[in-house]
Amino acid sequence: MGEIRYEIVRDGGIEQCRELCDELMSFQRSKARMRQELFDAMNFDTRMRPSYERALDKQVVVAKDDGVPVGYVLSTIDSMESMTNSPFKLLPPEDALPPKIGCLSNLYVREGYRGTGMGSRLFDQAMEWLTGFKDVDRIYVFISNGNDAAHRFYAKRGFVYSHEVLGGFITALRLKKDPSISDRNSRSAL
Repeated sequence: MGEIRYEIVRDGGIEQCRELCDELMSFQRSKARMRQELFDAMNFDTRMRPSYERALDKQVVVAKDDGVPVGYVLSTIDSMESMTNSPFKLLPPEDALPPKIGCLSNLYVREGYRGTGMGSRLFDQAMEWLTGFKDVDRIYVFISNGNDAAHRFYAKRGFVYSHEVLGGFITALRLKKDPSISDRNSRSAL
C-alpha cells in the first residue's frame, strides 16, 4: 500500500468510480441471500450515475493509493418526491417525511484495503458533509440483504432500522440528525 489520499470529486468527474462501483455491485451480489439476480442489472450506469445526476446536491470522496482509486463514498441530498417516486419505493410510508433527505448512497473499499480505517474515514467525510445541511434532518443508508458487515458498521455509528425495501432485498437504516450539529457547510438552501 502506497500513500493514500482522499479527494473530493469536482465537476462531475465520477467516471473514476466506475470500476469500484461495479465491484460493489458484484460484492453485494456475492453476499445476497435472496434475489441475487437483481444485481445483474446493477452497475455504475444504472446505480451510481442516476443517483448522482438526480440528486439536489452531492459529494463523492475517492480514496486513492498512489493515484489509483481504491475506495469511495457517494452522499446525496435528494427530494422526498424523487425518493418516493423511485421504482424501488425507498422511503417508508410515513405521513410526515421531510422535503429533503440525506443519503449515504454508496460506500465501498476494495479488498486489501478493508480493515485499514479507510471505510471509517470515508464515512466520517460523508457524514460531515451530510450533517452540514440545516434543512436535512433525516439521513438514510440502504443495505443490500446479506451484507451483515455493512449493517454492523452503520449500527455502530448510530444508524437504526427504519424499514424494508422490496420485501427485504434492501434494509433501510436511518439516523436522525443531531440538532446540536452546527451548519459547518453553510448550506441553508440548496
